Amino acid sequence: MINIDEMSINAIRVLSADAIQKANSGHPGLPLGTAPTAYELWTNHMNYNPADPKWENRDRFVLSGGHGSMLLYSLFHLLGIGNLSLDDVKNFRQMGSKTPGHPEYGHTVGVEATTGPLGQGMAMAVGMAMAEAHLASVFNKDGYNVVDHYTYVLGGDGCMMEGISSECFSLAGTLGLSKLIVFYDSNNISIEGSTDIAFTENVMKRFEAFGFQTIEVADGNDIEAIGKAIEEAKADKERPSLIKVNTLIGYGCPAKQGKASAHGEPLGIDNVAALKENLNWPCKGDFEVPQEVYDHYKEIAARMAEPEKEWNKLFAEYCEKFPEMKKLWDKYYNGCDMSDLFNSEEYLAKPEKAEATRSSSGTILNMIKNLMPNLIGGSADLAPSNKTNMKDAGDFSKENYAGTNLHFGVREQAMAAIGNGLALHGGLRPFVATFFVFSDYTKPMARLTSLMKLPLIYVFTHDSIGVGEDGPTHEPIEQLAAFRSMPDFTVFRPCDRTETALAWEYAIESKDEPTALVLTRQNLPQMAGSSKEALKGAYILEDSDKETPDGIIIASGSEVNLAVSAKAELKNAGIDVRVVSMPSMDVFEKQSDEYKESVLPKSVRKRVAVEALSDFGWYRYVGLDGKVICMNAEVHGDINATSGTFRNVSSPNGAFKIKENGDVELVGKISTSLNGTRIELDPSSNSIKMYNQDNNEVGNISFITESIGGVTNYYPRLMLKR
Repeated sequence: MINIDEMSINAIRVLSADAIQKANSGHPGLPLGTAPTAYELWTNHMNYNPADPKWENRDRFVLSGGHGSMLLYSLFHLLGIGNLSLDDVKNFRQMGSKTPGHPEYGHTVGVEATTGPLGQGMAMAVGMAMAEAHLASVFNKDGYNVVDHYTYVLGGDGCMMEGISSECFSLAGTLGLSKLIVFYDSNNISIEGSTDIAFTENVMKRFEAFGFQTIEVADGNDIEAIGKAIEEAKADKERPSLIKVNTLIGYGCPAKQGKASAHGEPLGIDNVAALKENLNWPCKGDFEVPQEVYDHYKEIAARMAEPEKEWNKLFAEYCEKFPEMKKLWDKYYNGCDMSDLFNSEEYLAKPEKAEATRSSSGTILNMIKNLMPNLIGGSADLAPSNKTNMKDAGDFSKENYAGTNLHFGVREQAMAAIGNGLALHGGLRPFVATFFVFSDYTKPMARLTSLMKLPLIYVFTHDSIGVGEDGPTHEPIEQLAAFRSMPDFTVFRPCDRTETALAWEYAIESKDEPTALVLTRQNLPQMAGSSKEALKGAYILEDSDKETPDGIIIASGSEVNLAVSAKAELKNAGIDVRVVSMPSMDVFEKQSDEYKESVLPKSVRKRVAVEALSDFGWYRYVGLDGKVICMNAEVHGDINATSGTFRNVSSPNGAFKIKENGDVELVGKISTSLNGTRIELDPSSNSIKMYNQDNNEVGNISFITESIGGVTNYYPRLMLKR
């Protein structure tokens, strides 16, 4: 006779197989192989109340192998989590169902993180474990461990192959996150066949090197051995733990188990029937589960509610004994009122000198952290350059979990996913930072930030060709367009201290959307016209004296001052234009049609957008009659950061380089109509003139020179024809 534990495990398998078969789509291999691990963990070891999936002190479980989502949905249905019904299970992978193909945070009750891109769940779990360690150091008192829970994560060979797992677990070992327990579903199968074709490393030895305790369960169906492994992992108070569970993918299906075909396709009607017969499943129909199994899970769910009741009593006593901590708890979990700071003169004060917006950001960040104790974050080994160090906040480390300055090392991928995990855990407002060119490493994780609607803040500095001598590998061009293209992700590129402060205000006040602050390395002047209007995404910085401007110049960040300088030059030439600062396209698009028309009236078709990055995305604002001046042509050589002069300039007919002695060297292609062209710099007119073989002038490009703090920049002159 089959015992109730075995029947309850097989219920997970059968429901998963039936749902995937009905959908004719899905991944049965993982649920069939790991059902015993999930059952043993959830029913005998996790502190989790199925009736209250948002309990602050619950254990967290992340399914990093999100393709195996039916494992979660079957458990949720059987335990009554989120009242997930049998009909919901039957609607697996259907449009609008509560059971999407991969787990989606905020959509299905009980899902702790959106997973699917392999490895990311591993790093998010590390972030959750870091959050638990930090919050415990802040709130726990002798006899009152109000923050005391574990983070569990389950993934397979694919998660272990992804580089992000090495990044995050290297950091987890360094930090000694002993309440992080990783389940490695080792079935030696990937989509293309045996993992031996591409993955032969000793994962256990690798994790030992990371600083993990490593435990192996020989048989993935031995729930007693799995239970002992979990308790052994919990007993280690110095290290995180890896539990390698050797499983058979697609277990129970005679024609599929142990084969790659079990991974990502339905078993087939006949094979589902064979599975049920092989498991001695008493029900023949689809989605049929014996009542005794439902009753068993109901008893388990009732028992699982007890730890929360005990915690509620403990927390009530804690709040009574430590009322100041209750106030602090409310700030962490309910948010801080930042209105006084954001409306203060100090916050919006303009410094007298030119200042890089990364430096402005560092100043603002330290103002905010003084009033927001749960602000936590750091950089991928670039804090001195990103200006993200919080003064007197301490460094988060194995010896000091109370510190709020996080050191991620050179691990941008893990950093972004850990930031997601910190935000998912609750109680904290995290930020992460790196150079903007390295935002490419963070992009897949930032996409999940957006999908999960997390208010994670990304600080990206060194935002353009103004980074200096490092050359094109470190000069971001297309990155801004990439982040702007992401739905539900707000990007700010401020032009001065005021706009930077307002960008931080927007980011802090956001509750369900990530924000990226894209900041300069080089100093920028303070703009007289910058104001709180920046919170609308775009606004009139300097207007035309005419009722209808002759044209509009739109710019962001470091190019706003250039636009203002161009306006003055044009005014001298009898052309009166409006300058619009657009720190955030995303925010501007949320404004009313009336406001957008007031800033960019349709009647003014002569428009120029200026930005030292890609032109992608700007044409919606300049229209068919407008022009965009951006970094689209080939550029040779470097930027001279000593003098600050942009030595490389691209012309409509080719590229040229201004040498140190002032000579002009042609380094690009010249069109056939200009063969034999001679190019000379005319300092008296701030222009480059082109002469043909007959020494006749055939063209010129004028420049505006701008000097800030001894640094001279050359920019193409903006011309608007009447």
